[in-house]
Amino acid sequence: MKNSISMTVLAMALLLSLIACGNSAAPTDAAAEPEKEMGEKPSEHEEEAPESTSITRADADANGVKVAVVASGQVSNEMEVQGVVRAIDGSVAQVSARYPGRVTALRVNVGDKVSAGQNLASIESNLSLSVYGVASPIAGVVLSRQAQTGGGAAEGQTLFEVANFARVWADLAVFGRQIIDVRPGQSVSLERLYDGKQISGTVDSVLPGTTSASQSTVARVTLDNSDQQWRPGTAVTGKIATLTRDAAVVVPRGAVQTMDGHDSVFVRKGDVYTARAVTLGEGDARVVEVIEGLQAGEEVVVEQSYLIKADIEKSGASHEH
Repeated sequence: MKNSISMTVLAMALLLSLIACGNSAAPTDAAAEPEKEMGEKPSEHEEEAPESTSITRADADANGVKVAVVASGQVSNEMEVQGVVRAIDGSVAQVSARYPGRVTALRVNVGDKVSAGQNLASIESNLSLSVYGVASPIAGVVLSRQAQTGGGAAEGQTLFEVANFARVWADLAVFGRQIIDVRPGQSVSLERLYDGKQISGTVDSVLPGTTSASQSTVARVTLDNSDQQWRPGTAVTGKIATLTRDAAVVVPRGAVQTMDGHDSVFVRKGDVYTARAVTLGEGDARVVEVIEGLQAGEEVVVEQSYLIKADIEKSGASHEH
């Protein structure tokens, strides 16, 4: 009996000892778990280094990279309209025969440049049998020729058409409610549809008539066409600045690039160019407002910014390898 009691006491003591050991080990494991988690935090929340590149002033200048100091400016609300380039009234002249006769000489062809008073053809009059010249009343380019050497010319017959397109009109169609917001003096940015070439101008006038079918009128812009690149009949898209306001920070459109899915500009400090994410506000064809991410007085790349972007991306790719 005594031996049985002793064995029972011994078994209970052993069980209590095992339970005590198990409880003392648990805190050790639990304490280790937070320590492991804390060890992981730096890698999970480690901040990425700013994306930047170094370019000497000489290299930047050689590649056309231009920098400007950030400042306040004006941004405009723009109305997009469609239009077409037209010849200015009086810029096309009809050159005709004064008397009936036979064409004895032709001195110009289509596409030739002529000066005012230049002789374009000679005609032998049927009335006097004398030869008289046909001169251009304006300087310009020969658009068409309806005469042949040896052929006949009736009195008043148009022999040549000469045009001077040194200046042209861009007639922009303005519809309905838009007409109220368009006024002479407003700035206009024009873009040629077939190649995207741009030119700036000002609304000269809003024509008084309205087309009954479309309920539209014409906002007319006079363009300098001394390079002869804006030919009558060319389709254009126009952006008319209808409302202008002040903004604390503005940058040219060309300063903004997309980096990692965000609008960014490139801030220069010394020879280091750093990508800076920005929040943009309203803008027009020329400039855009920066709401966050940039301060007046900082220097940003305003031309050839895509070269800075490419250099930063190239540097990032090389670091990955």
